[in-house]
Amino acid sequence: MRLGAVSFFVIILLLGCGPEKKAMKSLRFGKYQNVINYYKSVLEKDPNNSKANYYVAESYRLSNRIKESEPFYAKAKGREVNRDSVTLYYSQALKANGKYDEAKSQLEDLVVSTKDEDFKGRVQREIDGLNYIDELSRKQSYYKVKNLDAINTPLSEYSPAYLNGELYFTASRDDSRIYLATGTPFTKLYKAQTSGANVDLSTLAPLPERINTPNVNDGCVTFSPDGRIMIFAKGNTGKRKGNPDVDLYMSRFRNGEWEEPRQININQPDSWESTPAFGPDGRTLYFSSNRKGGFGGLDIYTARMDSRGRFSRVRNMGPDINTSGNETFPYVSESNKLFIASDGHPGYGMLDMFEIKRANGRNVVENLGQPMNSTSDDFGIFLFKPDRGFFTSNRDGGKGDDDIYTFVNEDPNLKVVNYYLEGITMTPKKDSTLEVLANTKVTLLDSRGEVMQDFVTGNDGKFFFRVYENEDYTLVGETDGYLVKRQPYTTNGKAVPLESLKELVTNVTLDTLMVLDKLEKNKIFVLNNIYFDLDKSDIRSDAATELDKLVDLLTDNPEIKIELSSHTDSIASNSYNIQLSQRRAESTVAYLITKGIAPDRLVAKGYGEEKPIARNTNPDGTDNPEGRQRNRRTEFKILEIGITQKKNFDEFDEDKYFKNEN
Repeated sequence: MRLGAVSFFVIILLLGCGPEKKAMKSLRFGKYQNVINYYKSVLEKDPNNSKANYYVAESYRLSNRIKESEPFYAKAKGREVNRDSVTLYYSQALKANGKYDEAKSQLEDLVVSTKDEDFKGRVQREIDGLNYIDELSRKQSYYKVKNLDAINTPLSEYSPAYLNGELYFTASRDDSRIYLATGTPFTKLYKAQTSGANVDLSTLAPLPERINTPNVNDGCVTFSPDGRIMIFAKGNTGKRKGNPDVDLYMSRFRNGEWEEPRQININQPDSWESTPAFGPDGRTLYFSSNRKGGFGGLDIYTARMDSRGRFSRVRNMGPDINTSGNETFPYVSESNKLFIASDGHPGYGMLDMFEIKRANGRNVVENLGQPMNSTSDDFGIFLFKPDRGFFTSNRDGGKGDDDIYTFVNEDPNLKVVNYYLEGITMTPKKDSTLEVLANTKVTLLDSRGEVMQDFVTGNDGKFFFRVYENEDYTLVGETDGYLVKRQPYTTNGKAVPLESLKELVTNVTLDTLMVLDKLEKNKIFVLNNIYFDLDKSDIRSDAATELDKLVDLLTDNPEIKIELSSHTDSIASNSYNIQLSQRRAESTVAYLITKGIAPDRLVAKGYGEEKPIARNTNPDGTDNPEGRQRNRRTEFKILEIGITQKKNFDEFDEDKYFKNEN
């Protein structure tokens, strides 16, 4: 039984009596094997019994054995079943058994007959996925796969993870107690020393009992990059008073052993949280969950860990990645490539493995193709080198149930380029030179304004982000006593030509500066490129672009009230210039108000030619056009600073996290 690989659905049950009542009770508590055993005994006497066929089929599907459900869904008819759902599941069982034409025929009839428009869309996506298989099969593959015979048994081995020369995996090997959902032993975590894919079986052993709880399913482990934090899934006792769901647990490695695990704070009652995976930064956790608010089934989520081991900012990875089906077993390689397993994206049937690629600021989901994927479940990928690793499959030809496989990518053009952005946060001194600004939180936003990463600088002011080629970003810097700063950054035109690379992995580090201004009363800032047509006060499109940046600044710094001032050169009379500049200032304020800035935070002031910052004429009395242009400016001055809550960046302090661990 894979922790997190199965979604539970509410089934309305009509309870019978005697043995049937016990079978229905087993179904309510997820003891699917008991249901299968009972109704198969009914089918021995009455092979066409619609109700018995339905419950056998449902029990196989809900225990992640949809291949076995096919002949039973074919006979599941009658008033007590939902024909639309049964037909959909029947087509999925046909697809899982490689019967693509039969599956498509069922779906094409269903998309015509169903009255539910949302359901119709789901069926059409299934049809589109089947149509995609022919195209996918023509895709050239450089992958070579091999069963890891040394590890596998007729029972289940899955979810490999590699750390410091040891292979960790989940297996159901102890047959002393049976998990009644699947009729197989409970799963435990094991490890063995390995050199790449060469496993030393003499070192094979289960993890300690404080990790592996008796008569509970444990599995799907991930480690922080330094190996000092383990997160894994635990649940499914099979008892009425046991956990109805699967939760994530954390253990720290101290004094040569793993401490007693504890639940992490993102678990939700009655939902599954499983298949965890740390990102390369050691602070981002990826996991799958069927919690409310998702796109259907299991979705991929992320969360951020602070220095105390608490998680926050749980975020669904969105419709680019998640579907109405199941997305699970996320994995992020050292080169920051995200892989998932999904039965919702177009694939061969059941779970397929996919790579998430960045293209023009969007996530593009790409099926890994055959032989990495098959008509069976393929999932749980882990790379111990950029071109090789492990994964799990229950495909034909294995030793039985889930097996661990090794793979190598022999693509001669495989080149991994990692792009990083390194910067320094600074602030102007009184003499206008710059000095380092420490303890500043810098956030990287993508082109849609969504948070990708964040970082808190140390005493050196340095921040560091993983970025991607040909993308536009926004950097947001903030710390106490300084204006929040937004600054654009682009990697467009900075990509390294792949044909010029000779190594398998190339790291490219780009650099930037981020300058934050001190938050102080009466401080004046000149706005760039706020131009008006001659003798007019209308906001031009080029001026609106610059004023939108001021809107962002005022939104990011809600505690400040400003004076928005307009200045002119000395052409025309002083009184005329005062009036003109006042109209321009008021026009500018009106624009900001239309963008949602509160009027009581804005004061419009026209100064005319009274406050020049350059000469309007040269010493010899001739015209000075450059000086006049500098004088025709728009400024804002901080009038008031309200009380704001002190920012606390402890949870983002990477130095604390790495230094405080024993």
